[in-house]
Amino acid sequence: MELESLYDLLQLPKGVEPPAEEMLSQGGKKRYLPPTSRKDPKFEELQKVLMEWINTTLLPEHIVVRSLEEDMFDGLILHHLFQRLAALKLEAEDIALTAASQKHKLTVVLEAVNRSLQLEERQAKWSVETIFNKDLLSTLHLLVALAKRFQPSLSLPTNVQVEVITIESTKSGLKSEKSVEQLTEYSTDKDQPPKDVFDELFKLAPEKVNAVKEAIVNFVNQKLDRLGLSVQNLDTQFADGVILLLLIGQLEGFFLHLKEFYLTPNSPAEMLHNVTLALELLKDEGLLSCPVSPEDIVNKDAKSTLRVLYGLFCKHTQKAHRDSTPRGAPN
Repeated sequence: MELESLYDLLQLPKGVEPPAEEMLSQGGKKRYLPPTSRKDPKFEELQKVLMEWINTTLLPEHIVVRSLEEDMFDGLILHHLFQRLAALKLEAEDIALTAASQKHKLTVVLEAVNRSLQLEERQAKWSVETIFNKDLLSTLHLLVALAKRFQPSLSLPTNVQVEVITIESTKSGLKSEKSVEQLTEYSTDKDQPPKDVFDELFKLAPEKVNAVKEAIVNFVNQKLDRLGLSVQNLDTQFADGVILLLLIGQLEGFFLHLKEFYLTPNSPAEMLHNVTLALELLKDEGLLSCPVSPEDIVNKDAKSTLRVLYGLFCKHTQKAHRDSTPRGAPN
């Protein structure tokens, strides 16, 4: 390929060197985003939304991301982000200074991410090499997947796609190919998940949320009174799963051996174990009308906590009403 045509293809400004053949081993490939792709409004918006989400999530740890391309490659921020999202502790060194240790750290983090996303390495649109080499497209695919798994309510711009130029080193020189990379999905009405009662409540009648919380707290305290327990703050007291498990046991007649859960959880992983067990019990009883992530409960997401308790509330308040209605009475 002629040098001038390569400049034109990559839309490189004067003074910026195009990739030399010696930089790519024979058969090697490298992807480039031309300026028109980088300046695409939806592409820029996607990066902005993901950056704000990461910075909000990591605010308690005083970590700030300024560039997805430059700040994510060494695994440090991905390490902190995944631990907080998944509420677990990874066996990886906190600070990695050498390239070898950074790659090792990144490997540990991505293996955990792929397990959580139930992806085999060959299915993932990212790898240790691409992330470490600051491949922005791979980093975006990874962050979009994490957002969809752990923060499905995050409003990502839909149908983000960009033109990509792949340069390959062949025996006869550099070969280029244009393609389109799809980063987020199309959005159609039928693709949207059905909204449950709490989606509508928080959106259309936020002033009524506290009244619903108060009714559910009163119900919970009536049921927990015989155990000498009470709930004052619905948003926080269910995060470790203990009260939730005890409540399910009372209402559904389950006996949970102390070996099955952590009565005094001391880590996010132990809290996650408790909440996951509680959600499995509710699912088995048909009391989860919408999918709920255990990580959301551990992270004190009010809407998710209400969803879980609402199923129990409806079942047992209706049961109490039926039991108190005289037989033969009209509906």
